Amino acid sequence: MKELSHLNKYFLKYKYHLILGIIFLALSNVFQIIPAQLVRHALDLVQENFKIHQSLQGLEIQTVFNSFIDSSIMLYGILILVFAIIRGLFLFLVRQTIIVMSRHIEYDLKNEIYFHYQTLPLSFYRRNNTGDLIARISEDVSKVRMYIGPAMMYGLNMIILFAMLIPIMFSINVKLTFYALLPLPILSLSIYFVNNIINQRSEAIQKKLSDLSTFVQEAFSGIRVLKSFARENDSLKNFETESIDYKEKSLKLTRVNAMFFPLIMALIGLSTILTIYVGGTEVIKGNITLGNIAEFVLYVNLLTWPVTSLGWVTSIVQSAAASQKRINEFLKVENDITSKENLVESVKGKLEFRNVSYHYQDSGITALKNMSFSVNEGESLAIIGTTGSGKSTIANIICRMFDATEGELLIDGMDIRKYKPSYIRSQIGYVPQDVFLFSDTISNNIAFGSDVLEFDKIKQAANDADLYNNIRHFPDGFNTILGERGITLSGGQKQRLSIARAIVREPKILILDDCLSAVDTKTENTILNSLKKIMKDRTTVIISHRVSSAKLADKIIVIDDGEIVEKGTNESLMALNGVYKELYEKQLQAEETVS
Repeated sequence: MKELSHLNKYFLKYKYHLILGIIFLALSNVFQIIPAQLVRHALDLVQENFKIHQSLQGLEIQTVFNSFIDSSIMLYGILILVFAIIRGLFLFLVRQTIIVMSRHIEYDLKNEIYFHYQTLPLSFYRRNNTGDLIARISEDVSKVRMYIGPAMMYGLNMIILFAMLIPIMFSINVKLTFYALLPLPILSLSIYFVNNIINQRSEAIQKKLSDLSTFVQEAFSGIRVLKSFARENDSLKNFETESIDYKEKSLKLTRVNAMFFPLIMALIGLSTILTIYVGGTEVIKGNITLGNIAEFVLYVNLLTWPVTSLGWVTSIVQSAAASQKRINEFLKVENDITSKENLVESVKGKLEFRNVSYHYQDSGITALKNMSFSVNEGESLAIIGTTGSGKSTIANIICRMFDATEGELLIDGMDIRKYKPSYIRSQIGYVPQDVFLFSDTISNNIAFGSDVLEFDKIKQAANDADLYNNIRHFPDGFNTILGERGITLSGGQKQRLSIARAIVREPKILILDDCLSAVDTKTENTILNSLKKIMKDRTTVIISHRVSSAKLADKIIVIDDGEIVEKGTNESLMALNGVYKELYEKQLQAEETVS
């Protein structure tokens, strides 16, 4: 229960739901115990008056006597029906309190996890895969809710019912109570062990279903590749193999489930037989009445489900504890991208790297080594380098997705760590190398970074990114719904939409992280020419492996293996006959070869 103690704050929040639920449970149990006693009184009434009925055979008073007995039994029957309806009302109220409480806590817990996910740094997402993150906020929270709702409801019901019923049973006959209850612990233990087997096999099925879903998702996401390489049949065979494994695991679970209810019914039947047999001997001895036997049979049936649920509830609590432990592991992860001062001051856009180094702890790679450079307000800087040279790491440090391992980044002469992280990011327009688009309209994807945005600004941003003419040819224009991850668009269109999304915010700092890699040279020139007026009076960092992307920049630095190897302007670097010129000539030859 140590891990589940995290939920105590929610129980305190919804204490009135829980207290009322317990009260309604107690009242519902009162109204299910009383009918058994009414049955006893009814049977005893018939038994006690049977001989009187026979002695009045042939007399007129027998009719009056029969009418009295009939009306008495009818009254008992009506009372039993009324109590059943009242019990049903209280059971409804139980679910409206305890189960509703579980849904509220499920909602709060999911929001707590999602909010915490949002606060965690990029390094956290590098260490954990998306499937695991989703599983903890969905599957694990669902298992915890089963503990908060059904498990707690049935557990409390069992405790309350036992507290009420066992003293009543012992007060009637100790021997009969002992034999009536004898099979119930065996029933509970049997269900506990069977339920554990069911849980293990269910988890194996869930894992296989997850693998199957992942396989199908990848197949559909990569359908272009599958069709291009004509691998549909191979994909189908792999799917069949996965499906057969899933089917076999499901059949194993079905076999165990087939034992479940027969086991329950057998032990319940045994308890009933013992009750009738021992009760019969006690009736012969004159210790109890026939009504008591019927009463005990009903009591045994009342106790059967709570005892049956004990094994089920125990298994749910164990499962919930394991799930809550997994949730707590992530909730205990602290965000290291914080600011003590949380400054929110107007940003002009001057950037300065001072002896910045960055070391990836998970991979052990040193991406940046003692790097120093600066970009004045309104200037543009191109960072050129081959793949793996550390270009994207620079972009992530500017956006404060990472903090420099050594050295410092200054914005307007102030350490970036003093600014509120969300504020500094709001001042930056970032176009990532890997474009991510949402399954929404083109208009909403462009306006994603702003709460309220006029359509004219969206249209202008699309035009500046050289995307407007493409959008005009779509049947629904800006209202065109993009497929998953923007599959509706080509690679170049995705990148241009991402540029439009960045510039529509009118940021103080604009970062283009190799965002023109999926467009041809002609389109690249068109976009860069369109960006001239966007870059004016705005600090711009152009990160690319293409030398052609650097021609608009006021300054250029060339990096290799995390270090600056050359810096200057396009003309001065070409005259230097160094790495920059070598890259330029290689790329020029490659373009001529392609053309």
